[in-house]
Amino acid sequence: MDGLFSCILFASLLFLYMLYKIGKRWRGNISSQKLPPGPWKLPLIGNMHQLIDGSLPHHSLSRLAKQYGPLMSLQLGEISTLIISSPEMAKQILKTHDINFAQRASFLATNIVSYHSTDIIFSPYGNYWRQLRKICVVELLTSKRVKSFQLIREEELSNLITTLASCSRLPINLTDKLSSGTFAIIARAAFGEKCKEQDAFISVLKETLELVSGPCVADMYPSVKWLDLISGMRHKIEKVFKRTDRILQNIVDEHREKMKTEAGKLQGEEDLVDDIFAGGGETTSISVEWAMSEMLKNPRVMDKAQAEECREMCEINGYEIPKKTLIIVNAWAIGRDSDHWVEAERFYPERFLDSSIDYKGTDFGYIPFGAGRRMCPGILFSLPIIELSLAHLLYNFDWKLPNGMKADDLDMTEAFGITVRRKQDLHLIPIPNNPWHVQ
Repeated sequence: MDGLFSCILFASLLFLYMLYKIGKRWRGNISSQKLPPGPWKLPLIGNMHQLIDGSLPHHSLSRLAKQYGPLMSLQLGEISTLIISSPEMAKQILKTHDINFAQRASFLATNIVSYHSTDIIFSPYGNYWRQLRKICVVELLTSKRVKSFQLIREEELSNLITTLASCSRLPINLTDKLSSGTFAIIARAAFGEKCKEQDAFISVLKETLELVSGPCVADMYPSVKWLDLISGMRHKIEKVFKRTDRILQNIVDEHREKMKTEAGKLQGEEDLVDDIFAGGGETTSISVEWAMSEMLKNPRVMDKAQAEECREMCEINGYEIPKKTLIIVNAWAIGRDSDHWVEAERFYPERFLDSSIDYKGTDFGYIPFGAGRRMCPGILFSLPIIELSLAHLLYNFDWKLPNGMKADDLDMTEAFGITVRRKQDLHLIPIPNNPWHVQ
Protein backbone atom coordinates (compact mmCIF):
# COMPACT_ATOMS: atom_id res chain seq x y z
CA MET A 1 0.00 0.00 0.00
CA ASP A 2 2.83 2.38 0.92
CA GLY A 3 4.47 1.66 -2.43
CA LEU A 4 1.25 2.44 -4.32
CA PHE A 5 0.80 5.68 -2.36
CA SER A 6 4.37 6.70 -3.16
CA CYS A 7 3.82 6.06 -6.88
CA ILE A 8 0.60 8.09 -6.89
CA LEU A 9 2.28 10.91 -4.98
CA PHE A 10 5.23 10.94 -7.37
CA ALA A 11 2.96 10.93 -10.43
CA SER A 12 0.89 13.79 -8.97
CA LEU A 13 3.97 15.89 -8.21
CA LEU A 14 5.33 15.18 -11.68
CA PHE A 15 2.05 16.27 -13.26
CA LEU A 16 1.95 19.48 -11.21
CA TYR A 17 5.55 20.22 -12.18
CA MET A 18 4.67 19.78 -15.84
CA LEU A 19 1.69 22.11 -15.48
CA TYR A 20 3.91 24.70 -13.81
CA LYS A 21 6.58 24.54 -16.54
CA ILE A 22 4.09 24.58 -19.39
CA GLY A 23 2.01 27.30 -17.77
CA LYS A 24 5.09 29.46 -17.23
CA ARG A 25 6.10 29.03 -20.85
CA TRP A 26 2.51 29.70 -21.94
CA ARG A 27 2.31 32.96 -20.01
CA GLY A 28 5.60 34.00 -21.56
CA ASN A 29 4.08 33.57 -25.01
CA ILE A 30 1.04 35.70 -24.17
CA SER A 31 2.33 39.21 -24.66
CA SER A 32 1.17 42.65 -25.67
CA GLN A 33 2.53 42.15 -29.18
CA LYS A 34 0.08 42.64 -32.02
CA LEU A 35 -0.10 39.12 -33.43
CA PRO A 36 -1.91 38.08 -36.63
CA PRO A 37 -5.50 36.87 -36.16
CA GLY A 38 -6.19 33.26 -35.29
CA PRO A 39 -8.66 30.97 -33.52
CA TRP A 40 -9.16 31.06 -29.76
CA LYS A 41 -6.46 29.11 -27.91
CA LEU A 42 -7.11 26.60 -25.15
CA PRO A 43 -4.85 26.61 -22.08
CA LEU A 44 -1.81 24.31 -22.33
CA ILE A 45 -2.63 22.79 -25.73
CA GLY A 46 -3.32 25.99 -27.65
CA ASN A 47 -4.78 25.10 -31.07
CA MET A 48 -3.52 21.53 -31.34
CA HIS A 49 -7.06 20.17 -31.03
CA GLN A 50 -7.96 21.93 -34.28
CA LEU A 51 -5.31 19.97 -36.19
CA ILE A 52 -6.49 16.55 -35.00
CA ASP A 53 -10.14 16.91 -35.98
CA GLY A 54 -10.07 13.98 -38.38
CA SER A 55 -8.75 15.96 -41.34
CA LEU A 56 -5.18 16.07 -42.58
CA PRO A 57 -3.30 19.01 -41.00
CA HIS A 58 -2.80 20.92 -44.27
CA HIS A 59 -6.54 20.62 -44.96
CA SER A 60 -7.39 21.87 -41.46
CA LEU A 61 -4.97 24.78 -41.80
CA SER A 62 -6.45 25.71 -45.17
CA ARG A 63 -9.96 25.68 -43.73
CA LEU A 64 -8.92 27.85 -40.76
CA ALA A 65 -7.14 30.28 -43.11
CA LYS A 66 -10.40 30.89 -44.98
CA GLN A 67 -11.87 32.08 -41.69
CA TYR A 68 -8.93 33.97 -40.17
CA GLY A 69 -6.95 35.06 -43.23
CA PRO A 70 -3.78 34.10 -45.12
CA LEU A 71 -1.55 35.30 -42.26
CA MET A 72 -2.75 33.34 -39.23
CA SER A 73 -1.38 32.87 -35.72
CA LEU A 74 -1.68 29.55 -33.89
CA GLN A 75 -0.32 28.17 -30.64
CA LEU A 76 0.82 24.54 -30.82
CA GLY A 77 1.54 23.60 -27.23
CA GLU A 78 4.25 26.06 -26.23
CA ILE A 79 5.21 26.92 -29.82
CA SER A 80 4.03 30.17 -31.40
CA THR A 81 3.24 29.35 -35.02
CA LEU A 82 2.56 31.45 -38.11
CA ILE A 83 0.56 29.91 -40.98
CA ILE A 84 1.02 31.30 -44.50
CA SER A 85 -1.76 30.51 -46.99
CA SER A 86 -1.57 32.96 -49.91
CA PRO A 87 0.98 33.88 -52.61
CA GLU A 88 1.20 37.45 -51.30
CA MET A 89 2.03 36.37 -47.75
CA ALA A 90 4.42 33.68 -49.03
CA LYS A 91 6.31 36.40 -50.91
CA GLN A 92 6.55 38.45 -47.70
CA ILE A 93 8.03 35.50 -45.81
CA LEU A 94 10.20 33.91 -48.51
CA LYS A 95 11.46 37.03 -50.27
CA THR A 96 10.84 40.38 -48.56
CA HIS A 97 11.75 39.15 -45.05
CA ASP A 98 13.54 35.95 -46.05
CA ILE A 99 16.62 36.61 -43.91
CA ASN A 100 14.42 36.65 -40.79
CA PHE A 101 12.87 33.29 -41.66
CA ALA A 102 15.90 31.43 -43.02
CA GLN A 103 16.38 29.48 -39.78
CA ARG A 104 14.99 25.94 -39.61
CA ALA A 105 13.17 24.91 -36.44
CA SER A 106 14.82 22.12 -34.45
CA PHE A 107 12.80 18.97 -33.77
CA LEU A 108 13.71 15.77 -31.96
CA ALA A 109 13.57 13.44 -34.97
CA THR A 110 15.23 15.73 -37.51
CA ASN A 111 17.97 16.64 -35.03
CA ILE A 112 18.85 12.97 -34.52
CA VAL A 113 18.66 11.74 -38.13
CA SER A 114 20.54 14.79 -39.50
CA TYR A 115 23.55 14.24 -37.21
CA HIS A 116 22.58 17.06 -34.86
CA SER A 117 21.38 19.29 -37.70
CA THR A 118 24.64 19.29 -39.65
CA ASP A 119 23.17 18.46 -43.08
CA ILE A 120 22.00 20.94 -45.71
CA ILE A 121 18.30 20.45 -44.96
CA PHE A 122 18.26 21.15 -41.23
CA SER A 123 21.52 22.94 -40.43
CA PRO A 124 21.11 26.43 -38.89
CA TYR A 125 21.33 29.38 -41.24
CA GLY A 126 24.87 30.77 -41.27
CA ASN A 127 28.30 30.33 -42.84
CA TYR A 128 28.27 26.53 -42.48
CA TRP A 129 24.91 26.20 -44.26
CA ARG A 130 26.00 28.66 -46.96
CA GLN A 131 29.08 26.54 -47.67
CA LEU A 132 26.98 23.37 -47.90
CA ARG A 133 24.55 24.98 -50.33
CA LYS A 134 27.41 26.40 -52.37
CA ILE A 135 28.91 22.92 -52.73
CA CYS A 136 25.55 21.55 -53.89
CA VAL A 137 24.73 24.33 -56.33
CA VAL A 138 28.21 25.02 -57.71
CA GLU A 139 29.71 21.51 -57.64
CA LEU A 140 27.21 18.68 -57.20
CA LEU A 141 23.99 19.83 -58.87
CA THR A 142 25.07 21.97 -61.81
CA SER A 143 23.39 21.59 -65.20
CA LYS A 144 26.54 19.95 -66.54
CA ARG A 145 26.66 17.43 -63.69
CA VAL A 146 22.96 16.60 -63.99
CA LYS A 147 23.36 16.12 -67.75
CA SER A 148 26.19 13.66 -67.08
CA PHE A 149 23.64 11.36 -65.39
CA GLN A 150 21.54 11.10 -68.56
CA LEU A 151 22.72 7.57 -69.34
CA ILE A 152 21.85 6.43 -65.80
CA ARG A 153 18.33 7.86 -66.11
CA GLU A 154 17.77 6.24 -69.50
CA GLU A 155 19.11 2.83 -68.42
CA GLU A 156 17.05 2.63 -65.23
CA LEU A 157 13.87 3.88 -66.91
CA SER A 158 14.39 1.33 -69.68
CA ASN A 159 14.62 -1.34 -66.96
CA LEU A 160 11.39 -0.02 -65.45
CA ILE A 161 9.57 -0.11 -68.79
CA THR A 162 10.78 -3.67 -69.44
CA THR A 163 9.53 -4.73 -65.99
CA LEU A 164 6.14 -3.14 -66.60
CA ALA A 165 5.88 -4.70 -70.06
CA SER A 166 6.51 -8.15 -68.57
CA CYS A 167 3.37 -7.58 -66.47
CA SER A 168 1.34 -6.67 -69.54
CA ARG A 169 -2.42 -6.49 -68.90
CA LEU A 170 -1.99 -7.59 -65.28
CA PRO A 171 -2.66 -5.36 -62.25
CA ILE A 172 0.56 -3.95 -60.79
CA ASN A 173 1.48 -1.80 -57.81
CA LEU A 174 2.70 1.27 -59.71
CA THR A 175 3.55 3.05 -56.46
CA ASP A 176 6.10 0.38 -55.58
CA LYS A 177 7.53 0.21 -59.12
CA LEU A 178 7.96 3.99 -59.33
CA SER A 179 9.56 4.17 -55.91
CA SER A 180 12.08 1.42 -56.72
CA GLY A 181 12.87 2.86 -60.13
CA THR A 182 13.39 6.39 -58.84
CA PHE A 183 15.58 5.26 -55.96
CA ALA A 184 17.64 3.18 -58.39
CA ILE A 185 18.39 6.29 -60.48
CA ILE A 186 19.26 8.39 -57.46
CA ALA A 187 21.29 5.61 -55.85
CA ARG A 188 23.49 5.23 -58.91
CA ALA A 189 24.07 8.98 -59.00
CA ALA A 190 24.61 9.26 -55.26
CA PHE A 191 26.75 6.16 -54.74
CA GLY A 192 28.33 5.80 -58.17
CA GLU A 193 26.73 2.41 -58.80
CA LYS A 194 24.18 0.05 -57.32
CA CYS A 195 25.90 -0.66 -54.03
CA LYS A 196 25.28 -3.74 -51.92
CA GLU A 197 23.50 -1.72 -49.24
CA GLN A 198 21.06 0.05 -51.58
CA ASP A 199 17.96 -2.03 -50.76
CA ALA A 200 18.67 -1.90 -47.03
CA PHE A 201 19.17 1.86 -47.20
CA ILE A 202 15.88 2.40 -49.07
CA SER A 203 14.04 0.33 -46.46
CA VAL A 204 15.47 2.16 -43.46
CA LEU A 205 15.00 5.52 -45.18
CA LYS A 206 11.28 4.88 -45.62
CA GLU A 207 11.05 3.90 -41.95
CA THR A 208 12.89 7.08 -40.97
CA LEU A 209 10.55 9.28 -43.03
CA GLU A 210 7.54 7.72 -41.30
CA LEU A 211 9.01 8.47 -37.86
CA VAL A 212 10.01 12.02 -38.82
CA SER A 213 6.51 12.67 -40.18
CA GLY A 214 4.78 11.54 -36.99
CA PRO A 215 3.77 13.81 -34.11
CA CYS A 216 6.13 14.28 -31.17
CA VAL A 217 4.81 15.75 -27.93
CA ALA A 218 8.29 16.81 -26.80
CA ASP A 219 8.60 19.13 -29.82
CA MET A 220 5.47 20.99 -28.79
CA TYR A 221 6.65 21.37 -25.16
CA PRO A 222 10.38 22.25 -25.22
CA SER A 223 10.42 23.04 -21.49
CA VAL A 224 9.68 19.38 -20.69
CA LYS A 225 11.75 17.66 -23.37
CA TRP A 226 12.15 14.53 -21.26
CA LEU A 227 8.62 13.64 -22.38
CA ASP A 228 10.26 11.96 -25.37
CA LEU A 229 11.85 9.44 -22.99
CA ILE A 230 8.49 8.57 -21.47
CA SER A 231 6.76 8.26 -24.85
CA GLY A 232 9.55 6.06 -26.22
CA MET A 233 9.87 8.22 -29.35
CA ARG A 234 13.55 9.01 -28.80
CA HIS A 235 14.39 5.30 -28.48
CA LYS A 236 12.56 4.47 -31.73
CA ILE A 237 14.27 7.24 -33.68
CA GLU A 238 17.74 6.47 -32.31
CA LYS A 239 17.30 2.78 -33.10
CA VAL A 240 16.47 3.53 -36.75
CA PHE A 241 19.24 6.14 -36.92
CA LYS A 242 21.86 3.62 -35.77
CA ARG A 243 20.84 1.31 -38.61
CA THR A 244 21.04 4.21 -41.08
CA ASP A 245 24.44 5.26 -39.76
CA ARG A 246 25.80 1.72 -40.07
CA ILE A 247 24.65 1.46 -43.69
CA LEU A 248 26.08 4.86 -44.59
CA GLN A 249 29.39 3.97 -42.93
CA ASN A 250 29.56 0.80 -45.04
CA ILE A 251 28.93 2.90 -48.14
CA VAL A 252 31.68 5.36 -47.15
CA ASP A 253 34.10 2.48 -46.56
CA GLU A 254 33.19 1.06 -49.96
CA HIS A 255 33.91 4.46 -51.56
CA ARG A 256 37.27 4.68 -49.83
CA GLU A 257 38.28 1.31 -51.23
CA LYS A 258 37.38 2.47 -54.74
CA MET A 259 39.28 5.72 -54.28
CA LYS A 260 42.52 3.76 -53.82
CA THR A 261 42.58 3.14 -57.57
CA GLU A 262 42.61 5.63 -60.41
CA ALA A 263 39.34 4.23 -61.69
CA GLY A 264 37.91 4.68 -58.24
CA LYS A 265 38.86 8.34 -58.27
CA LEU A 266 37.05 8.87 -61.54
CA GLN A 267 34.04 7.00 -60.23
CA GLY A 268 34.09 9.03 -57.04
CA GLU A 269 33.84 12.21 -59.11
CA GLU A 270 30.37 11.10 -60.19
CA ASP A 271 28.99 10.45 -56.72
CA LEU A 272 26.48 12.76 -55.07
CA VAL A 273 26.19 13.14 -51.33
CA ASP A 274 23.89 10.76 -49.48
CA ASP A 275 21.89 13.69 -48.12
CA ILE A 276 20.59 14.49 -51.59
CA PHE A 277 19.70 10.83 -52.14
CA ALA A 278 17.63 10.85 -48.96
CA GLY A 279 15.99 14.18 -49.74
CA GLY A 280 14.96 13.54 -53.33
CA GLY A 281 13.92 9.90 -53.61
CA GLU A 282 10.48 10.01 -52.07
CA THR A 283 9.43 13.43 -53.38
CA THR A 284 10.38 12.55 -56.96
CA SER A 285 8.55 9.21 -57.10
CA ILE A 286 5.48 10.66 -55.34
CA SER A 287 5.32 13.50 -57.89
CA VAL A 288 5.15 10.97 -60.74
CA GLU A 289 2.63 8.84 -58.82
CA TRP A 290 0.25 11.77 -58.23
CA ALA A 291 0.56 12.86 -61.87
CA MET A 292 -0.44 9.37 -63.02
CA SER A 293 -3.29 9.30 -60.48
CA GLU A 294 -4.68 12.62 -61.68
CA MET A 295 -4.48 11.56 -65.33
CA LEU A 296 -6.29 8.30 -64.60
CA LYS A 297 -8.90 10.33 -62.75
CA ASN A 298 -9.10 12.72 -65.72
CA PRO A 299 -8.84 10.62 -68.92
CA ARG A 300 -9.10 13.77 -71.06
CA VAL A 301 -5.69 14.88 -69.83
CA MET A 302 -4.24 11.38 -70.26
CA ASP A 303 -5.42 11.24 -73.88
CA LYS A 304 -4.04 14.69 -74.62
CA ALA A 305 -0.70 13.92 -72.98
CA GLN A 306 -0.33 10.75 -74.99
CA ALA A 307 -0.96 12.60 -78.08
CA GLU A 308 11.05 28.07 -41.59
CA GLU A 309 11.63 29.52 -37.83
CA CYS A 310 11.80 33.36 -37.30
CA ARG A 311 15.34 34.54 -36.38
CA GLU A 312 14.44 38.06 -35.19
CA MET A 313 11.22 39.87 -34.34
CA CYS A 314 9.84 41.52 -37.48
CA GLU A 315 6.64 43.09 -38.77
CA ILE A 316 4.47 41.56 -41.50
CA ASN A 317 1.41 43.47 -42.75
CA GLY A 318 1.32 45.52 -39.56
CA TYR A 319 1.55 42.47 -37.28
CA GLU A 320 4.49 41.74 -34.98
CA ILE A 321 6.05 38.30 -35.44
CA PRO A 322 7.96 37.22 -32.30
CA LYS A 323 11.43 35.73 -32.48
CA LYS A 324 11.53 31.91 -32.78
CA THR A 325 8.01 31.74 -34.21
CA LEU A 326 7.53 28.50 -36.17
CA ILE A 327 6.66 29.31 -39.80
CA ILE A 328 4.47 26.95 -41.84
CA VAL A 329 4.00 27.88 -45.49
CA ASN A 330 0.99 25.83 -46.59
CA ALA A 331 1.97 25.24 -50.23
CA TRP A 332 -1.05 22.93 -50.61
CA ALA A 333 -3.45 25.77 -49.76
CA ILE A 334 -1.52 28.32 -51.84
CA GLY A 335 -1.74 26.08 -54.89
CA ARG A 336 -5.53 25.97 -54.42
CA ASP A 337 -6.07 29.67 -53.72
CA SER A 338 -9.22 30.63 -55.66
CA ASP A 339 -8.12 34.28 -55.65
CA HIS A 340 -5.02 33.29 -57.61
CA TRP A 341 -6.21 30.34 -59.71
CA VAL A 342 -9.26 29.84 -61.93
CA GLU A 343 -11.00 26.56 -60.99
CA ALA A 344 -8.35 26.08 -58.32
CA GLU A 345 -9.49 22.56 -57.32
CA ARG A 346 -9.54 21.23 -60.88
CA PHE A 347 -6.69 19.19 -62.35
CA TYR A 348 -6.08 21.28 -65.46
CA PRO A 349 -2.40 21.21 -66.49
CA GLU A 350 -3.18 23.22 -69.63
CA ARG A 351 -3.35 26.29 -67.41
CA PHE A 352 0.46 26.40 -67.57
CA LEU A 353 0.61 26.44 -71.39
CA ASP A 354 1.64 29.87 -72.70
CA SER A 355 1.80 31.04 -69.09
CA SER A 356 4.63 33.00 -67.51
CA ILE A 357 4.11 31.17 -64.20
CA ASP A 358 6.92 28.76 -63.38
CA TYR A 359 8.01 26.45 -60.57
CA LYS A 360 11.39 28.04 -59.81
CA GLY A 361 10.38 30.07 -56.77
CA THR A 362 9.69 33.40 -58.47
CA ASP A 363 5.91 32.95 -58.68
CA PHE A 364 4.73 32.52 -55.12
CA GLY A 365 1.38 31.06 -56.13
CA TYR A 366 3.15 27.87 -57.21
CA ILE A 367 6.09 26.76 -55.07
CA PRO A 368 6.55 22.96 -55.34
CA PHE A 369 10.28 23.37 -54.67
CA GLY A 370 9.89 26.19 -52.15
CA ALA A 371 11.40 29.63 -52.61
CA GLY A 372 13.96 31.97 -51.12
CA ARG A 373 17.20 31.02 -49.40
CA ARG A 374 15.97 27.58 -48.34
CA MET A 375 14.61 26.60 -51.73
CA CYS A 376 15.31 22.97 -52.67
CA PRO A 377 18.79 22.79 -54.27
CA GLY A 378 17.88 19.54 -56.05
CA ILE A 379 15.44 21.06 -58.54
CA LEU A 380 17.76 20.55 -61.54
CA PHE A 381 18.39 16.94 -60.49
CA SER A 382 14.79 15.86 -59.88
CA LEU A 383 12.99 17.50 -62.81
CA PRO A 384 14.59 15.36 -65.56
CA ILE A 385 13.65 12.21 -63.61
CA ILE A 386 10.03 13.33 -63.20
CA GLU A 387 9.64 14.45 -66.81
CA LEU A 388 11.39 11.44 -68.36
CA SER A 389 9.49 8.98 -66.14
CA LEU A 390 6.11 10.42 -67.14
CA ALA A 391 7.10 10.56 -70.80
CA HIS A 392 8.12 6.87 -70.80
CA LEU A 393 5.01 5.75 -68.93
CA LEU A 394 2.64 7.63 -71.24
CA TYR A 395 4.45 6.85 -74.49
CA ASN A 396 4.96 3.13 -73.95
CA PHE A 397 1.67 2.20 -72.31
CA ASP A 398 -2.03 2.82 -72.19
CA TRP A 399 -3.29 2.54 -68.63
CA LYS A 400 -6.45 1.10 -67.15
CA LEU A 401 -7.83 0.72 -63.66
CA PRO A 402 -8.16 -2.88 -62.36
CA ASN A 403 -11.34 -4.84 -61.68
CA GLY A 404 -13.49 -2.75 -63.99
CA MET A 405 -13.04 0.31 -61.78
CA LYS A 406 -14.21 3.65 -63.21
CA ALA A 407 -12.25 6.89 -63.01
CA ASP A 408 -14.70 8.31 -60.48
CA ASP A 409 -14.06 5.32 -58.22
CA LEU A 410 -10.31 5.97 -57.91
CA ASP A 411 -9.47 6.80 -54.29
CA MET A 412 -7.47 10.07 -54.19
CA THR A 413 -7.20 10.22 -50.39
CA GLU A 414 -3.92 11.65 -49.12
CA ALA A 415 -1.72 10.41 -46.29
CA PHE A 416 -0.07 12.69 -43.76
CA GLY A 417 3.69 13.09 -43.96
CA ILE A 418 6.58 15.38 -44.83
CA THR A 419 5.62 14.66 -48.44
CA VAL A 420 1.88 14.21 -49.06
CA ARG A 421 1.60 10.78 -50.62
CA ARG A 422 -1.38 8.66 -51.62
CA LYS A 423 -3.00 6.87 -48.69
CA GLN A 424 -3.48 3.78 -50.84
CA ASP A 425 -0.89 2.54 -53.34
CA LEU A 426 -1.78 3.12 -56.98
CA HIS A 427 -2.65 -0.16 -58.73
CA LEU A 428 -3.00 -0.01 -62.53
CA ILE A 429 -2.95 -2.28 -65.57
CA PRO A 430 -0.26 -1.43 -68.17
CA ILE A 431 -1.20 -2.12 -71.80
CA PRO A 432 1.87 -1.85 -74.05
CA ASN A 433 1.44 0.20 -77.20
CA ASN A 434 5.02 -0.61 -78.20
CA PRO A 435 4.94 -4.46 -78.29
CA TRP A 436 8.67 -4.75 -78.93
CA HIS A 437 9.22 -4.19 -75.21
CA VAL A 438 7.53 -7.49 -74.37
CA GLN A 439 10.00 -10.36 -74.26
